[in-house]
Amino acid sequence: MTEYHPYAFLVVFLLAAVGFGLGPILLSKLWAWWMAPPKPGPVKQAIYECGLESRGRGAVQFKVEYYLYAILFLIFDVEVLFLLPFAVAFLDLPAGACVAMLVFLLLLAEGLVWAWAKGLLKWQ
Repeated sequence: MTEYHPYAFLVVFLLAAVGFGLGPILLSKLWAWWMAPPKPGPVKQAIYECGLESRGRGAVQFKVEYYLYAILFLIFDVEVLFLLPFAVAFLDLPAGACVAMLVFLLLLAEGLVWAWAKGLLKWQ
């Protein structure tokens, strides 16, 4: 019976993981190339937008404040979801869990104070 290197299974798992990731991608590329070879032309390369010819710039500028508000909302909204199980099981939790939640709330408050100090909460 042959002895295998102790880390040989890691190499096998690594190759399997890469194969499972790249295999379908390579197969789909091969299938697309075989079933629909590229035939570039002026009509095929034209910009198509709902059957209408495009006019003007396609990019629309948004104010960064919209994104900042959305990110802040998501952060504090998700944090409230973390508070709900704590509130439900508050009386049955040990003191370490209460201290951990206090640290969590302090970090959350620090993020709110930081956003307020940076002026991110002022609508301009």
